[in-house]
This record gives sequence, C-alpha cells and structure tokens, in this order.
Amino acid sequence: MSTGAIAGTDRLGVAVLGCGSVGSQVVRLLLEQADDLAARVGARIELVGVAVRRLDAPREVEVPDGLLTTDAAGLVVRDDVDLVVEVIGGIEPARGLVLSALEHGASVVTANKALLAEDGPTLYEAAAKAGRDLFYEAAVAGAIPILRPLRESLAGDNVTRVLGIVNGTTNFILDRMDSSGAGFTEALEEAQELGYAEADPTADVEGFDAASKAAILASLAFHTRVTAADVHREGISEVSAADVASARDMGAVVKLLAICELLETPDGPAVAARVHPAMIPRSHPLASVREAYNAVFTESEAAGQLMFYGPGAGGSPTASAVLGDLVTVARNRLAGFRGAGESAYADREVLTMGETQTRYHVAIDVEDRAGVLAAVATAFAEHDVSIQTVRQEGRGDEAQLVVVSHRATDAQLSATVEHLRGMPIVREVTSVMRVEGESE
Repeated sequence: MSTGAIAGTDRLGVAVLGCGSVGSQVVRLLLEQADDLAARVGARIELVGVAVRRLDAPREVEVPDGLLTTDAAGLVVRDDVDLVVEVIGGIEPARGLVLSALEHGASVVTANKALLAEDGPTLYEAAAKAGRDLFYEAAVAGAIPILRPLRESLAGDNVTRVLGIVNGTTNFILDRMDSSGAGFTEALEEAQELGYAEADPTADVEGFDAASKAAILASLAFHTRVTAADVHREGISEVSAADVASARDMGAVVKLLAICELLETPDGPAVAARVHPAMIPRSHPLASVREAYNAVFTESEAAGQLMFYGPGAGGSPTASAVLGDLVTVARNRLAGFRGAGESAYADREVLTMGETQTRYHVAIDVEDRAGVLAAVATAFAEHDVSIQTVRQEGRGDEAQLVVVSHRATDAQLSATVEHLRGMPIVREVTSVMRVEGESE
C-alpha cells in the first residue's frame, strides 16, 4: 500500500480517470487554478496522470505531455497517487478501479451515481477499511451543493422529505411541452439538437438516471441503505400534450420528480423513494425550474423548507463540484483524518410503491349519459379512494371525466383503475398521473 502524503508534505498527487466532458474540465481547472488550489489546501495538487481509452481521441483540453495513459489500473496504484478522481461513469471498470485505489491508499472523489446507487455499501466499506475518504457531491445535481448539506449541515436535524428535479434532459423536455404545446417526440428532438439529450436518451427519459440519484439522496437523508432497485421508477415517454394541458387547466405543471420520504407506519418510520412524472402547482418553488436546470427541495423538522437550485449537468458545473470535494479530501489527507463516511445506522424499512400514498389525477373517457358520474364515484369508493374534485369535459363521443383524488396508496389507485377499465360505461382510462406539492 502506498504510504501517501503526510502532514508537512508540499504536494499531493492526483490521478484523473476519464477525460470526457467532465474529466476534461477537471483537468483544466487543476491546471489553471493550481496556485489557488495550493493556497486553499496547504499543498500543491499535482496532476500526475489522466487515464483514457484512446490516446488519440479529440479532447476539450490540452493535457500536458506524458500524463495521458490507457493503463487506468496501473495509474491508481502508483506510489505518487494520493487522490483519485473517477469520472468514467458506469459500473465496470469504475468499481474495480475505485476499490483498487482505496486499497492502495488513495482517497477517491467520484461523480458516478450509477455505481453509488448500485453498490455504494461496498465502496463505503472499502473506504472505511482503508481509512480514506470517498466523496461524491458531483454524483447528484451537478454543481448544486446538496449532498454535503444533507450529510453535514442538516446532520443535527431530522429530514422528512426530499423532492427534486434532478435530470436536466427531462426537465427541458417537459418545460418545452408546457411552454410551446409540443408533444413529447417533438420536444425530445429539440433537446437532442441542442445537446441536452443523448442520441440514446433512455437513461434520462425513462428515469434511470433520476432513480440512481434518488437512491443516493434517500440514503443520506434517512441514514438507511437505499439502492436504485429500491426506487420506483417511471419515465416521461408516456406524458402527452393532453396531460400537460390538463395540468395547465389545474394551475399546475408536469415535472419528473425524485421523491424521497420518511413515512410513519404501524411498525415505525419507513423510507419511500420514487421517480415519476407528477403535476405540481405553479405556486410551488419547483414549478419555476425551467430549461435544463435542476433543483432539490428539502423539508426537515427544525430547518423547515430549503431549496437548492442551479445547473444540474454539464462539464464545467460538474467539475466545480468535483474540485470542491477534491479540496476537502486533500485537506483531510494533510490533517491525517478522514471525513464522514456512510451513515446507515437507522436501517429503516424501504417501502414498496404500493404502500406509498399520494394524490392522483385520472382522466376517463366515458359514455355521456345519466348515472355515469355516480358509477365512477362508486368505483373509487369501493377501493377506499376519496375524490377531491371531478369535472366533465366535452359531450357525446368526446365526454371525459377528470378526477383528482385525495391521498391514497398506489395499490388502491391501481385497483381503482383496473375496476374502471372493466366498466361498460368507460371507453378508456386515458391518463393517470400523480399530484404532488400541494396540501389537501
């Protein structure tokens, strides 16, 4: 194992794994701000290697001669590497490289939300065993400082809810659908043309990216191990222009939300984590988050409501968060201690989506005749779903009922929808969407 740097040294060696949009900006900042970083840390932060897949690939930054290497595995175990920045992404080889770096005495800064959400405990345990730091502010919401406030600033408080827009691609698409009346496909194409969406946008539009971030947020907020597999996930590909218009009629807007809650159950507090599109009132702070921006809204017993807002992706914003972590772990390294590790002492039950309560907006194409409203209301009542408001739109073949419920479990609502679909008077249940951010 490398002995690494000790107090009194004049340098700390940094290896960067990956030189894409984020990695290239990390390298740029390390080179351009070397003197300032040295003053802030108390020792020079020296870039000693940058691992890439191809040496001849075009890059956004000019890497000094001799620093590029395709041997990432060899780089992280070098004796002159004290700090490792992992911005490769994905599960492997990132997991093996991070574990190897920790085992050989390096502290690690990563932006890898997928890895943390899938196998965070293995990484935390490796860091604890090595006595090194594992920091990952950049893994959620880019430049927005949200993980450190949850881990440190609110450490003396009881966080009860975290509600966030944590994916810029989907927020851009839904914002365009709301502002222009565009359909999903049209808005997605615009996002791709502007560089906000990948050629294959599945990870974003189907909610995988947001679910990984929700798992990290829930784990930190509620001191319980939550993985991506524990997070209920729905994307936005089924959100229609009609859904967005209906939300507008209600004074609401549709957003893809990551929702992490501490809920009371007969057996005590339990954790629920979910990602899905939802209608939120335009008066809610998250409703004003436009374009590709992100925001995270927290609720806690003492601090009350807080919102963190800013650019949630992009090379430079994410690199800013990486460098913030790097300064912290470098200072810790010089002082001879490690920062806060995993906090999973609460070990609470993680609820399934069927046990989670929320409100619902249900649009139902129905026959236009007497008794229909009463029959629909009876269907809701039979599954113990209370109706808050109901309105009829159109007449004849265009007749539609729009029902907004009081809070009910997802299981109750699912049973209600199946009941409605089997009723002769119901032509189609055209839309089911949750309603959040509003008291009853």
